Amino acid sequence: MNSFNGRTILVTGAAGGIGGTTVRHLLDAGATVIAADHPSADFARVDPRATVLTFDLESEHSVRQALTGIDLYGVVNCAGWGGVVAPTLDADIDVFDRVVRINTRGALLVIKHAAQEMIRLGRGGSIVNVSSQASLVALTGHVSYAASKSALDSITRVSALELGEHGIRVNGVNPTVVMTPMSASYWGRADIEGPFLEAMPLGRWATEDDIAAPITFLLGDGAAMITGVSLPVDGGYTSR
Repeated sequence: MNSFNGRTILVTGAAGGIGGTTVRHLLDAGATVIAADHPSADFARVDPRATVLTFDLESEHSVRQALTGIDLYGVVNCAGWGGVVAPTLDADIDVFDRVVRINTRGALLVIKHAAQEMIRLGRGGSIVNVSSQASLVALTGHVSYAASKSALDSITRVSALELGEHGIRVNGVNPTVVMTPMSASYWGRADIEGPFLEAMPLGRWATEDDIAAPITFLLGDGAAMITGVSLPVDGGYTSR
């Protein structure tokens, strides 16, 4: 049920681990993929079967210019920035503002302008927003990131409500940590990793494939009656 038969899907954050893996999953399922990221991003590891597109999520002009006139079936809002892990009392408001500009405002801009093109085509479609477990449970030091992703979950629900009449489904996935060198600086610490994994029923970190697979499912026809959902992909952590 996940054959996309040449449908065109935009993936933001495509130069990153989850984004790049999602690009590969979609290409393997028959999609035509537009791999998008910031102009400064390194696309070296992006599957060469994809078409590369660059724009700045912090600029509505840049998003509008990049997406206007593109025939789209689907969107994966995967681009994001983690900001800085810091207690609420030490929160840097400049960091907070930028996390929200990228993770929340940027995703909304992509939905706004991509959905207009999907409505123009009149063929329906599907949007998946990549959120986080941090929007579902409180994680120490994640006040800025959690706020940005909680707002993104609200955007998912409201967009699903409003775009349903056009046959456009909107869902989200809420992943746990994918252990990358960047993640390891915090989540790899012995005092953090051990207790966290002990509290997770499946007891391991996620892989990029673990996240890309449900994204691909939610985009496809097998999820034709699913919209407005925020799906935890977290090894059961948020079920505690």
